[in-house]
Amino acid sequence: MIWLVQLIRQAMNRKISPDTMVIMGSFPLPLCQPVRNHRAKIFNSFADIGHNAAKNLWFYGFKVHMLVTLSGFILNYIVTPASVHDIKVANELLEGCRQSVILADLGYLS
Repeated sequence: MIWLVQLIRQAMNRKISPDTMVIMGSFPLPLCQPVRNHRAKIFNSFADIGHNAAKNLWFYGFKVHMLVTLSGFILNYIVTPASVHDIKVANELLEGCRQSVILADLGYLS
């Protein structure tokens, strides 16, 4: 089913008129309360513990990385284990990006 969503998203991306700017960012997708980080077993072969610097919070789960137009259309997204740093997925996230200006936080410069 995921491949179908990706296929539809790619087709829509070709049809829309491109904005000149896009926003690249990530957000946590926690699977449990922080107090249970080290005891959580759900998705234990995929998820792990990561840090959200904006909230100064350790969490167990995943991180969603997105590339979005200013009008709110999602151009690309990647779901990784929580510990994966933003810079590690930047190239893959920008693959096929036609926009000339990319807005991102400092995590993408490290």
